[in-house]
Amino acid sequence: MGDITTGSVKANGLEFGYLAAGPADGPLALCLHGFPDSAHTWRHLLPELAAAGYRAVAPFMRGYAPTSVPEDGAYQGGAIAADAVALHAAFGAGPDAVIIGHDWGAFATYGAAASAPDRWRKAVAMAVPPLPVMTAAFLDYEQLKRSFYIFLFQTPVAEMAFGRTFVEGLWRDWSPAADSSGGAVDHTEDVDHVMSCLATPANVAAALGYYRAMFDQSRHIERYAAEQRATEVRGERPVLYLHGAEDGCLGADVVAPGQDVDAIVAALPPGSEAALVPGAGHFLQLDRPDEVNRRILGWLAD
Repeated sequence: MGDITTGSVKANGLEFGYLAAGPADGPLALCLHGFPDSAHTWRHLLPELAAAGYRAVAPFMRGYAPTSVPEDGAYQGGAIAADAVALHAAFGAGPDAVIIGHDWGAFATYGAAASAPDRWRKAVAMAVPPLPVMTAAFLDYEQLKRSFYIFLFQTPVAEMAFGRTFVEGLWRDWSPAADSSGGAVDHTEDVDHVMSCLATPANVAAALGYYRAMFDQSRHIERYAAEQRATEVRGERPVLYLHGAEDGCLGADVVAPGQDVDAIVAALPPGSEAALVPGAGHFLQLDRPDEVNRRILGWLAD
């Protein structure tokens, strides 16, 4: 992994494992992963952020080993947004920090930027659009079929079905993009990392818990109510939103019909931008790392 190092830090009552690159005194660039993924998803971006002078940190999200499993079982959006804010404090970051999130990490990014805007200069979200666009997308029949896993995860069958074959299938379906030579992008390394993070029943339950908290309000913890509300508002920090044009998880055809991103931009804070990344699937930071890195670094430097 080159100059990428590992570490751990305590924040919001959890012990977070993380990957990091860049100068310790640089502005924080917090990179948050989603499902079924790990902090290693940022291995192409971390060195680029470091070269730009950032202290780039990619934590393993709550419940994903080596990060601890929360004793209170909180996996609502407000909880992961609170984690991001707590990590900002734990690293002693200032108002020049930036936050970057993919999938569930994008959801945490919206909440953290809206609930604590003074901590972040800019934000980047990928693969999960703001709530109004997301809600509209789920009314589409084809998208409902793509989202079968969300409904499966509400049932006890999820624990029985979850395993390497299932995770490999999600990666294959969600990022069917071809590499530069025309062949399928090889995500074996990433699946290896996922299975390492979710090697125990407690870790699997944690990953499923994110989805179960979506529909079950009894799983919500009151202490995260403010951050939970923040995930549902526009906020004030500008956001760059990127979505893979070949995303097999949340189709670009329903997020940006006719490749029109105006609805996405309208749901984001003033000054925000949005774009589709050609040839990229759901894991666009891995499918097209050069293009995604260029867009992110350009956005942060603007």
